[in-house]
Amino acid sequence: MSVVQSRKLLNIISLMGIAITISLSIYFYRLGVFDDMNSLQQLVGQSPIAGPLIFVLIQIVQVVIPIIPGGISLAAGVLIFGPYWGFVYNYVGIVIGSLILFLMGRHYGKPLIMHLVSDKVYQKYSHWLDDPRFDKLFTLAIFLPVAPDDALCLMASLTNMSFKKYSAIIFLAKPASIFLYSLALLQGGALLEKLLLH
Repeated sequence: MSVVQSRKLLNIISLMGIAITISLSIYFYRLGVFDDMNSLQQLVGQSPIAGPLIFVLIQIVQVVIPIIPGGISLAAGVLIFGPYWGFVYNYVGIVIGSLILFLMGRHYGKPLIMHLVSDKVYQKYSHWLDDPRFDKLFTLAIFLPVAPDDALCLMASLTNMSFKKYSAIIFLAKPASIFLYSLALLQGGALLEKLLLH
């Protein structure tokens, strides 16, 4: 297979992946999965095998196409599957979605990134792209749940960071941010429940 044929095949696969992701997003949106916890719970809670797979797929979709805030789906994973399995399914879905984001950004470049990242966020973090400490700043941002992770993942694809290094950062730093975010959401929910009951 020639280089031209390989590129055509890669483009076809990329376009098919985007089409499938958009189709799934529309399907899940019509089911009310993105704005109703009960719909999400009914969809993923019915089958011990298909449920987690569907939830991981929803997490991948919400990372690639930011339809809902990631915090909502993180909390949903923990509430539906419990702290341990909720963490595992959140981690798997978010990591896969983050890897896809980087590959999309690297393949389609700045025009795609400017469509998916708001001007305000891009302007706020664009100076990082020229900073020689970008790798460290990016790692810290992914480690702590305070920065717009998905936008930074896309923006990282504009740097000379290798996919191998990016993947290592995502695999190692994401667990901490997912855990901290989930813990904060659960503690906030428990506090709210106590306030409402008293």
